[in-house]
Amino acid sequence: MTKPTPTLQGRNIVKRYGRVTAIDHADFDLYPGEILAVIGDNGAGKSSLIKAVSGAVVPDEGEIRLHGEPVRFASPIEAKDAGIETVYQQLALSPALSIADNMFLGREIRKKGFAGKYLRMLDRPAMEKIARDKLSELGLMTIQNINQAVETLSGGQRQGVAVARAAAFGSKVIILDEPTAALGVKESRKVLELIQDVRSRGIPIVLISHNMPHVFEIADRIHVHRLGKRLCVIDPKQATMNDAVALMTGAKAPEKSMEAA
Repeated sequence: MTKPTPTLQGRNIVKRYGRVTAIDHADFDLYPGEILAVIGDNGAGKSSLIKAVSGAVVPDEGEIRLHGEPVRFASPIEAKDAGIETVYQQLALSPALSIADNMFLGREIRKKGFAGKYLRMLDRPAMEKIARDKLSELGLMTIQNINQAVETLSGGQRQGVAVARAAAFGSKVIILDEPTAALGVKESRKVLELIQDVRSRGIPIVLISHNMPHVFEIADRIHVHRLGKRLCVIDPKQATMNDAVALMTGAKAPEKSMEAA
């Protein structure tokens, strides 16, 4: 059985900072409709790899393909325009702004005609409706007031707004960097359910996480990154958390079946 064309693919990606090689001929494959977890020890280069495929870093060598077509992103904005949304651990939300304003940060809808074109007035009713609809779709309307400031929300709700924003605009790929790192057990559960809900809508997700129980619970495949490159890909149904940690740390070599995954 032939595999489908990866939604997002990297081949032989290299990124050097002076004498330091952060990404060393790394490969990457994200298939349609899957949750791909990317794991690795600190300093393994997984963050650099994700930055390379999301436009935050321009690789020195290698090729990135989106739906089989070669792409080269000079900035995260170009990646966003192509449909790749990244939610970083720091969330990149503006606490003093409202939920609706945060959903449309940098993508504000202007009023039609003279008021929007020349006076640059925003179409707030349209922005609020879309924000409310997107939050409702993802089961996040426990948030009563779309105009309340983000700083009034809990950590889980803030993460929900960030993921909802990515789902609203990331038409092709969503990358989540440690989405549950700063959350408690209950809020982490809600975010994991939210990630699965987004995937059920057909959007493939890259999940970078150190939380092995979360990775093994929701990932379809696990990309193990070590020493700047992809060591192997493992199936969470066929491997254990101990296997994953041993591979990450170099205590165990990948099996041939893993390398072919």
